[in-house]
Amino acid sequence: MHNEDKPSSSTGRVLKTYQEARLQNTENLRKLVVDAAADILQEEGPEAVTVRKVSERMGCSTKIIYSLFVNKEGLAQQLYLEGCKLLAQGFEEVPLSSDLLQHLLDLGEAFWQFGQDHTSYYKLMFGGAFAEFKPDAESMQGTMTAMSRLLNLISTAQQQGQISDQEETGTLVSIIWASLHGVIHLYIGGFLGDAEAAHAVYKQTMVLLSQSLFAAQLVQQRSEQE
Repeated sequence: MHNEDKPSSSTGRVLKTYQEARLQNTENLRKLVVDAAADILQEEGPEAVTVRKVSERMGCSTKIIYSLFVNKEGLAQQLYLEGCKLLAQGFEEVPLSSDLLQHLLDLGEAFWQFGQDHTSYYKLMFGGAFAEFKPDAESMQGTMTAMSRLLNLISTAQQQGQISDQEETGTLVSIIWASLHGVIHLYIGGFLGDAEAAHAVYKQTMVLLSQSLFAAQLVQQRSEQE
């Protein structure tokens, strides 16, 4: 009797059907295409990422790219999710600290560094570099997953009484994010001088935001005691 279950040579996993094998090959191909698009994104910027250019990099027809992603926006979505992974990784590399105010400053610095190290991803994700691409529900979920470290920090500070809980945690995170993005966006647009000058404005913005968040609770507590 012949055993029809044959292990995949690449993963060691048993592929039971032709459809499973085909699906695995399709997923592998999608990953290769996203990797090629990511290389172009980092090397030449978002405006260079076209289906034709990606197909040339891959040595395949544009028809294959369209069959995998439907259109350029479908490819942009996958790049967006890759950017979310990089942002999450940057946050995860920040050491934990019992000093929550300092930890907030450190996470803010990680966000700045993401914009510096992965400028093309930043432009795609938050700068509207792909005019026709609008993040869908999956993309927004990827963003919130990437920002979970910041969400958890603010939530912990509220639970400990260091930050007021009169505002929703998500609202406070949005305020921080919007403020920091504003500085980075102005810098990318050439309004804040060189990287050193822009970074100084960014750090001061982060300090003022952090101190105001923590100080607001102290003011509230003193007011209640009087």
